[in-house]
Amino acid sequence: MPRLLDKYKDYVVPALQDKFKYKSPMQTPKLVKVVLNMGVGDVKDNPKALESAVNEMAIISGQKPVVTKAKKSVANFKVRTGMNIGCKVTLRGNRMYEFVDKLFNVALPRVRDFRGINSDSFDGRGNFSMGIKEQLIFPEINIDKIEKVRGMDITFVTTAITDEEAKELLALLGMPFSR
Repeated sequence: MPRLLDKYKDYVVPALQDKFKYKSPMQTPKLVKVVLNMGVGDVKDNPKALESAVNEMAIISGQKPVVTKAKKSVANFKVRTGMNIGCKVTLRGNRMYEFVDKLFNVALPRVRDFRGINSDSFDGRGNFSMGIKEQLIFPEINIDKIEKVRGMDITFVTTAITDEEAKELLALLGMPFSR
């Protein structure tokens, strides 16, 4: 069982229950899933770029990614409907908690000039999204085997009703928000 899951049960639930005056521990917000999304813009010029992005995403997440396809044709970007344009992974359960623990405690501190995550990226319904500029911050990625530095979007989906509850949940789980 991941360390973060133990921390959630033993520390986070009682802290949230005290702060927001929940009557039952079942009312406390939970982390439902984490979605990683990597767009590969140069796939039309370099078909192997998508393959390397999928492999890197699989190494980072520990789960095989799904290739995403374009929904609409955009002439300015030379993209047609149905073209492969990226990959995504949805993490749940133990894999999700292991990834979140690795992200908060290992990967984010490796970001150059890291001063915390901006807390303005909540969607109004208790979900949080953030972007990473390079996949090199993850320790599993070998710098010598990287063809191109790519970023990714990470979305944390919670059962929280308000952004304040979701921010408190993520902060108690260890997300390093900037002050």
